Amino acid sequence: MIILRILAGAVLLFSILFTPLWVSVVLAFAGMIYFNIFWEAAVLFLLSDALYGINEAKFYGTYFVSFFIFLIALLIIEMFKKKLKFYN
Repeated sequence: MIILRILAGAVLLFSILFTPLWVSVVLAFAGMIYFNIFWEAAVLFLLSDALYGINEAKFYGTYFVSFFIFLIALLIIEMFKKKLKFYN
């Protein structure tokens, strides 16, 4: 299982560096749903914001918009997974 998680993190890193954003978003959400507490998605989107981010006036001039969105999404998904009876 740990090999699969490392491989998923490497695929997500590749997708953040070389594919469009929507591919990375889909892979990150799939990883957050499949793995238990997939912090790699939030960390890799922090890397994405550091590489490609621009400050957004509507988000109070912050560069790390997608990082905060995925951090909040990770917490919400983890709370929701605890409510499901069929999820380990």
